[in-house]
Amino acid sequence: MANWCVRAVRQSYSLLASPTLARAAPRLLCTAAQQKSSGTGTEEENGAHKLDPSATEKALTEEKTQLEEQLKDVTDKYKRALADTENLRQRSQKMVEDAKLFGIHGFCKDLLEVADILEKATESVPKEEITAANLHLKNLYDGLVMTEVQIQKVFNKHGLVKLNPDGQKFDPYEHEAVFHAPVEGKEPGTIAIVTKVGYKLHGRTLRPALVGVVKAP
Repeated sequence: MANWCVRAVRQSYSLLASPTLARAAPRLLCTAAQQKSSGTGTEEENGAHKLDPSATEKALTEEKTQLEEQLKDVTDKYKRALADTENLRQRSQKMVEDAKLFGIHGFCKDLLEVADILEKATESVPKEEITAANLHLKNLYDGLVMTEVQIQKVFNKHGLVKLNPDGQKFDPYEHEAVFHAPVEGKEPGTIAIVTKVGYKLHGRTLRPALVGVVKAP
């Protein structure tokens, strides 16, 4: 009986000292390490790798704010560009209309000399000589008057209006003072005499009237 017990103890020591078991121990350790690295760890460790919902929501909110600001900036630029285009269109249209209205500026100014000559010619004819007894002079005078009337009609048709400001207040935008003199019975600053009539083309002064202005005594 004692001999059997001794043999059993020796066998147990031999098993513990066996190289096979010594090699198996590292394998068990490697298997445990692989299981840990393959994601079979605890729930706290797995949860640490998940994204925080509040952080994701914050990132999306910031991105939305940036996009809204970009949209607002692009919209403002579009509105400004649209307004600039509309202003340019209106200015171009105004320039075209002005060119149509005032394109005859130089031509009208030259015709004013003709109108002045006709006016002086009719004024130079003595009124007492215009009788049936002096038929040739009467016909000539009537022709001059008709020509003057017709040319004024043509002027009015194209927006050219005569300015005869006798007795009106002096306006430096429409009148040109050639002298100042005190005149009894007339208010200072008014026009006492018109030496040469003026003209306006579509409301714009083409030629100022030459006038004498009343001054205080």
